[in-house]
Amino acid sequence: MKKLILVFIVLFGVTTLVIADGITKRVKFQKGQSAATFEGGVIRGDRDIYLLKASKNQTMTVTITSVEDNAVFQIKDTKTGKFLKGAADGDDATSFMGTLPSSGDYKIIVGGTRGNASYTLNVGVE
Repeated sequence: MKKLILVFIVLFGVTTLVIADGITKRVKFQKGQSAATFEGGVIRGDRDIYLLKASKNQTMTVTITSVEDNAVFQIKDTKTGKFLKGAADGDDATSFMGTLPSSGDYKIIVGGTRGNASYTLNVGVE
């Protein structure tokens, strides 16, 4: 009986991890637009990832709002593997505006500071 319970716990834990993986979404702007808005939610400990292709020296603007003020983001340059200043791991950024250091994909990583977080993410590049 103990083995059966252990197998159930292991299987249930794996299932829970698969469900709580978050989303990965490519940011695409509507024709003639340079900004987009996304609504989502993350489970505690989970991360949603938005991939955005941009060019060196473009200006990126990102803001996030949430009802409980518990959604934040980081921005990572996938070419260099480094976080952008002001939107690094541990900054708990809710807004960012800066000139991009390189051309390529950027990861906007959304998470919660406490509990589950429903959010509205605004992303723009000029």
